[in-house]
Amino acid sequence: MLELDHVIVTVADPQAWARQLTASTGLKALPGGRHEGLGTGNWIVPLGPDYLELMTITDPIEAQGSSLGRWVRERTRTGDGLSAVCLRTDHIDAVAGQIGTVPAPMSRRTEDGTVLRWRLAGLDAAMSTERLPFFIQWDIDDNQHPGRSLADHQVEPRGIARVEFGGDPQRLAEWLGDGHGLPLQSVEGPPGPRRIAVSTSHGTVELTATGLP
Repeated sequence: MLELDHVIVTVADPQAWARQLTASTGLKALPGGRHEGLGTGNWIVPLGPDYLELMTITDPIEAQGSSLGRWVRERTRTGDGLSAVCLRTDHIDAVAGQIGTVPAPMSRRTEDGTVLRWRLAGLDAAMSTERLPFFIQWDIDDNQHPGRSLADHQVEPRGIARVEFGGDPQRLAEWLGDGHGLPLQSVEGPPGPRRIAVSTSHGTVELTATGLP
C-alpha cells in the first residue's frame, strides 16, 4: 500500500519562504536538518499524516558532488517551487524491485541531534525529465515522522488533500501500479507536481508549481 508522505519544495532561502507561507496561509515551518554528505538540508511544514519539505543547499561545495545537491541547485536557479512527490511504503524492497532499482539509505541530523534514517527508491526518476514520484520507507518510530512534529500553526493542518501532477498520465499509472488510491490527479502541463491542495481548519490552501499562493 502506498501513501502520500511529502512534497518537496526547492527553495533558495527556506527562512524567507517560511515567513511568506505563514503570512499567506497561517502554516509554519520548522528547521529540519542537514542531509549528511549531500550538501542539502531542509525545513519542515508538518501537516499531520504528511508534510512539505523545503529543501535547500546548505554546503555548495558538498552539493556539487552529489546528484541531489546538483538537482536542488538547478531547481532553485530559476526560482522556488514544487519539485517532487514522495510516497510512503512499508515494502521498499518490493517497490524498488518493481521499478528496477535498489533502495538507497539516507539520513539527516535534526536540530536536537536526533538522526533520522530512511531508504529511498526511484529518486533518480524524480530528478529526471519525467519527474515521477519516488518512494520512501522510514526506519524510525511513528512519532518521529516529520509530519507529526509540533509546530505553532495559526490554523489546524489536516494533510495534503490533492496533488495535481503533469506529464504523461499513462506513464504515471504504469509507475504507480493499479488501484493505488492516492490523491494524485493527472493534469495537462509539464511533468511533475503542478499544484497541491492542503486542508486546514480554515479551508483549503493551494500552492502552485511556481511557489506560494
